[in-house]
Amino acid sequence: MSAGLAITILVVYFLVLVFISIRTSKGADTNSFFTADKQVPWYLVAFGMIGTSLSGVTFISVPGAVGTKDFSYFQMVLGYTLGYFFIATVLMPLYYRLNLISIYTYLDKRFGFWSYKTGSAFFLLSRTLGSAVRLYIAAMVLQIAIYDPIGVPFWLSVLITIALIWVYTFKGGIKTIVITDTLQTTFLITAVALTIFLISKEMGLDFSGIISTVGESSYSDIFFFEGGWADSQNFFKQFLSGAFIAIVMTGLDQDLMQKNLTCKNIGEAQKNMLWFTIVLVIVNLMFLSLGALMYIYAQKEGIDIPAKTDDLYPMMALKHFGSFELGTGGVLVAVTFLIGITAATYASSDSALTALTTAFCVDFLNFDKREEKERKRLKNITHISFSLIFFVVILIFHSLNSTDVISATFQIASYTYGPLLGLFAYGIYTKRGVYDKAVPYICIAAPILTYFAVYLIENYTSYKFGFENLLLNGLLTIIGLMIFKDSKTSSAAL
Repeated sequence: MSAGLAITILVVYFLVLVFISIRTSKGADTNSFFTADKQVPWYLVAFGMIGTSLSGVTFISVPGAVGTKDFSYFQMVLGYTLGYFFIATVLMPLYYRLNLISIYTYLDKRFGFWSYKTGSAFFLLSRTLGSAVRLYIAAMVLQIAIYDPIGVPFWLSVLITIALIWVYTFKGGIKTIVITDTLQTTFLITAVALTIFLISKEMGLDFSGIISTVGESSYSDIFFFEGGWADSQNFFKQFLSGAFIAIVMTGLDQDLMQKNLTCKNIGEAQKNMLWFTIVLVIVNLMFLSLGALMYIYAQKEGIDIPAKTDDLYPMMALKHFGSFELGTGGVLVAVTFLIGITAATYASSDSALTALTTAFCVDFLNFDKREEKERKRLKNITHISFSLIFFVVILIFHSLNSTDVISATFQIASYTYGPLLGLFAYGIYTKRGVYDKAVPYICIAAPILTYFAVYLIENYTSYKFGFENLLLNGLLTIIGLMIFKDSKTSSAAL
């Protein structure tokens, strides 16, 4: 695909997003920016959350990882369903009952000032790092498809990418995000479906042929029980990790919960989570099937497999299917891939930018005590500041990256969301208080101790961690909270 065509696609795409932003931000104030006035239909939230949850990480890394890990990732996806059930039945009723804007204000009500600030700070850290990694995916693809051919350096292309996100989110906030995420999720799913269709057409497969070809291949193994707990792909480790990753990366994450809190009531929010879960499972199965088909097709056609699995889908879509030798179908796949990866990553990054702005403004700038004019000024400054932080983190990750991005994302989550898991679990399932001023130190110590524990266990035993270091991190946080319990500040579990 030519750079000119890619630039045209990108320009048209963002003009559509800016148009949506203009329409949805009419009459918007800071409350609309944060909550969309709690008037968003549940089905828009559910569909838009697909794109936010998947992001460019799933779009690129999941199909590529099939070559080395088969369908083992689906074990985590099954675990997600358990985590989402917990969110719908335990966490969301709590958030709605307390009428929260920032979910971390629960920690203030439960434990006190320092617990509240610590919880929000860990979200800011985790979401900033995780979203920057996700945005890095889109930046790399756009660099290959557009900017390298015209000689634009990576740092400048990243700056352009982040500036485009800022343009269509700075005014409308979550009200704009819900609509744009719905559009972007549509592009994401369309891109995957069209790629599967073209590959199956090239291989002469109908729908049943796709199922049998993928099912009979060596890539379709889902469940791994051999090797026991020492195996990082063990079913029970993957399933439990998936459940807790879903809880922390969705239920304890201001970004995803902010969308759920835009629904009219708890009933609609729970309906949203049910359909979101069903669609997410199906879409992840599509991504895994796409990965298997790409490897099978590449082997059949003698196409060299990239050394880095994250490069497989971009290479196939932009260089192989995007060649005019395959006709308009191949060009269509290249076009939808470019829009899909952009949509997938931006659906995650734009809402993350809004959520980070919300959490910082509500949790650290005391918005409830300020006039509307001052709120708007501080909101805009915060929005710009997090955009610049994204820029710096992406450049750092670009210089250090040495692993597949989906692993990097989950590893970041396991260390930064662990303290949040411990805080919320201790708050919900005990009636004990805690010495509030000790909480920041406990939450800093837990990830550090987890890192050294993982290092020692993996180097001196045969046990290999998957992502269950998240559980260890949360457990160490709970132990620290129990050690520093304070009956004077004890309050009933909310």
